[in-house]
Amino acid sequence: MYYVYLIKSLSSPGKTYIGYATSMKQCLKEHNAGAYPETAKFKPWEVVNAVAFVDEAKAIAFEKYIKTDDGKAFAKKKVL
Repeated sequence: MYYVYLIKSLSSPGKTYIGYATSMKQCLKEHNAGAYPETAKFKPWEVVNAVAFVDEAKAIAFEKYIKTDDGKAFAKKKVL
């Protein structure tokens, strides 16, 4: 499975991050270990929501869409 996920910072209220992963457990572990410069200073993180895809290309396309202004508005209302 392929996941598009939304995580939120527990130390910085209002700070969120959208990403793509093949393992949610491993992904969250890496974010909380500070493995990614984009999220390291806002750890710890928790998963808010994740959408699973069977098709990797569709997951990547959805992640790119969710990171657009239209996608962010959609996510707030419907999915993430």
